[in-house]
Amino acid sequence: MTHRNDEHADPTTDAPAPEGRPRGVVAAAEAGVASAVAAAEHARSNLGDVVRTPEVTRRLALLWDPPAPATRGRKARLTLDDVVRAGTAVAQEGGLDALSMRRVATELGVGAMSLYTYVPGRTELVDLMVDRAYAGLDLPRAGAPWRPALSQYAHEMWRLYLRHPWILQTNMWRAPLAPHVLDAQEAGLRTIVDTGLSEIQVVEILGLVDNFVQGLARATIAESAEQDATGMGTDEYWTTMSSFWEDWFDVERYPTMTRIYVAGGFDAPQGPLDASLERLLDAIEMAIDRAQNPTSPG
Repeated sequence: MTHRNDEHADPTTDAPAPEGRPRGVVAAAEAGVASAVAAAEHARSNLGDVVRTPEVTRRLALLWDPPAPATRGRKARLTLDDVVRAGTAVAQEGGLDALSMRRVATELGVGAMSLYTYVPGRTELVDLMVDRAYAGLDLPRAGAPWRPALSQYAHEMWRLYLRHPWILQTNMWRAPLAPHVLDAQEAGLRTIVDTGLSEIQVVEILGLVDNFVQGLARATIAESAEQDATGMGTDEYWTTMSSFWEDWFDVERYPTMTRIYVAGGFDAPQGPLDASLERLLDAIEMAIDRAQNPTSPG
């Protein structure tokens, strides 16, 4: 059983908080939610005064409480979801470098200024595009065994990046604080949070998995783009470079590479994800075993 992320309301449409649930850590703490009280105390001790700027307030409100479509007057020609879809189409075709409010307006057949009725600018549009892409993730359910759950999480992120390679052009360290983005992070963290690892280790290990998947996805996307541009596959490319090994390679300068080459270490096909992910999961399993059995040797 899995948890499909799009069972939640799409943030580009109407996405109210569940009836009666306080919004935000402070409100939840004041309502007596125990975990929120602890979170509020931790935030106060680490963050100090809360900073609110009009730009950030507007940016977050668009993600978490988007305006409802008007029900009176002339029906709007577009919806916020139309704008997000058009922005995604532009990014899919030309990457984020091609994304501008003017280009999106052209995609929709409207004037650029009319888009600002729906979204304040490019930054907010990218936030909404990323969150909409994350909405389709098939996330592991709570309580599933950690290894298949973490593997599922990694594969879902891998497929996300291959479907939407423009996401990797954003600063992944500043991912939008958006509902479906946080749903994915929550799902990833909970796969290993009850394995005996410390909370710091949980964050470090999930970051390791994320960086691994992102790096491999970037390389795969770049290779695919190179093949499309040149019409030459990976094997064919390296065949054209084969003279290097006879004419230029220095076995005494690179003895380790030579040893591994002779032993066939470079002969295994480069799998896109699975083999390398299994080795990474093996290492995580060793860390979990050490956390669960701290006095055992090794």
